[in-house]
Amino acid sequence: MLALALGGFAIGTTEFVTMGLLPDVAESIDRDIPTTGHIISAYALGVVVGAPLIVSLAARMPKRTLLLWLLAGLGLGNALTAVASGYVPVLLARFVAGLPHGAYFGVASLVAASLVPAGRRGRAVAMVMMGLSAATVAGVPASAWLGQALTWRAAYALVVVIAVVAAVLVLTFVPHLPGDPSATIRGELVALREPAVIAAFLTGVVGFGGIFAMYSYIAPIVTDVVDLPSSVIPVFLLVFGLGSVGGTLLAGRLADWDNVRQVIGGLGATVVVLLAFYELASFAPAALLCVFLVGALGSIVAIGLQIRLMAAAGDAQMLGAALNHASLNIANGLGAWLGGLVIAAGAGYAAPALVGVALAVAGLVAFLVGLRVAPVRTPVHA
Repeated sequence: MLALALGGFAIGTTEFVTMGLLPDVAESIDRDIPTTGHIISAYALGVVVGAPLIVSLAARMPKRTLLLWLLAGLGLGNALTAVASGYVPVLLARFVAGLPHGAYFGVASLVAASLVPAGRRGRAVAMVMMGLSAATVAGVPASAWLGQALTWRAAYALVVVIAVVAAVLVLTFVPHLPGDPSATIRGELVALREPAVIAAFLTGVVGFGGIFAMYSYIAPIVTDVVDLPSSVIPVFLLVFGLGSVGGTLLAGRLADWDNVRQVIGGLGATVVVLLAFYELASFAPAALLCVFLVGALGSIVAIGLQIRLMAAAGDAQMLGAALNHASLNIANGLGAWLGGLVIAAGAGYAAPALVGVALAVAGLVAFLVGLRVAPVRTPVHA
């Protein structure tokens, strides 16, 4: 479990550290912050393309072997980011770095679920996701500090090192698990036609976009809205990470208790917290509290949707888990893009929180509609 989680730690570090280093990257590639925010969207696009494609093509491959290839791809994408020069090369490098993301979590979640009794599978999936949350506590703030102290490129070089260590641990400790010899690309992708899968996927795309609309611009929010020096940005990243870890610890138990209430409650609370953030962001203690709560709620919603997608996908559960990360990264790109639009329109750096409110409400509506038209009764299995 820890070996699987370390791979998630590497992915979480590379996914979120860009947000804390956005002004530094923008200055280096000679672009403004809203335009540089497109590199966040490029990473998200890589996840969206890679998740269903890789899982469908590699369903017959032994799962440990597939995990190792995915970690190698993660290392390559971050090495390219560390040496890329100019807007377009950095954009392309972030796309490559995103390709293994969703597939890794899809495979790792299924491996984790196969190692525990049926009543603890929500907690097993949460353990894998803990690597992602732990990255927001340790990997992201440390990388952001390293990027500020040396150069933003050093942050991505650090991810390469973490990916290599994760690959060694996966090779050493993760048991051999064969692929599915009867799997076909068509058989895997047929899950995409299930109404319950579509509803949960759309919930993640829209609802989670609310969190990223605000968090994508946390660096300029800290300096321009909260009016604190840039040296405090890692503190806000750390607080978000602590919330994410707390939410992950709670999310596994909530999923094993009542997955539906978990998602509904998480999205509803996100609406309230983002509204509070918009009103109180200029007051540093309130801003910190809201960032902590957004981190916690993000983990609760993400893991809840992952469990639901795995159940809704039937025999294609690895694809279901991967689709969750595809949906969340569409949300990542959507939130960053819409947040950039309102900033570019002159609404200020706090305005993306209101965009987040609208997206979270829309996600909640999508989930409730999905419950009515496509109830899920299939349990998550190994």
